[in-house]
Amino acid sequence: MQNPIANFEMPVTASPLIRELPMKERPREKLLANGAGMLSNVELLALFFGTGRPGVSAIDLGRELLKRFGSLRNVSRASVDELLDMNGIGPAKAAELAAVFEFAKRVARERYDSTPLDSPDAIFDLVGPAMQQLTQESVRVVLLNARNRLIRVDEVHLGTVNESIAQPRDILRKVLAGSAAAFVLVHNHPSGDPSPSRADLDVTRRVKRSADDLGVDFLDHLIVGSPDDSGSEPYFSFREGGLL
Repeated sequence: MQNPIANFEMPVTASPLIRELPMKERPREKLLANGAGMLSNVELLALFFGTGRPGVSAIDLGRELLKRFGSLRNVSRASVDELLDMNGIGPAKAAELAAVFEFAKRVARERYDSTPLDSPDAIFDLVGPAMQQLTQESVRVVLLNARNRLIRVDEVHLGTVNESIAQPRDILRKVLAGSAAAFVLVHNHPSGDPSPSRADLDVTRRVKRSADDLGVDFLDHLIVGSPDDSGSEPYFSFREGGLL
């Protein structure tokens, strides 16, 4: 006789929807009562999504998103197409989420409109977090006026996953077009290691010679990497390293 217990399967129960949670556990109510800082990353995403998908709450959708990408920073690096691969995220929500992360980057940049960018730390604070999110190598110039205040940040080149190609003439063309008195060259290493390569050293020397010929101050060259558990710096400064 077949054992009925051997074929018994526990019924699959759907996660509770947000409206089914106790009032004090709902993300919106928690935010209103205690402030946004008291919400977890999952709860922030759930509040943004509003709804999940059939059988999956917005909280579980936020949890799935974080599990897939590993962190909020990695979510912010995701393309719209990658977000659309998530079951429950359509074009509207993917576009809105990408806009939220871009909005945060621009808010962070605004504080430098009237503050001198006179140190590698300040330059990294301006462009580093956004460049750490890139999966391709990007070369950018931070254009400054005579008081080392921000004019704008221009991208010179976006390369492949492993390398970029930026010529001194392309870099200086951006500097002159922006009427900058000084500039900082910045590029990222998607591998995470900010140590300069032989090509980085060569380009820096060539840009320095061209900038001197044009009478423009080449203040620094930063290579942006990614922080790790060893506590090492997330960037390398040619100025601080005595190479400029």
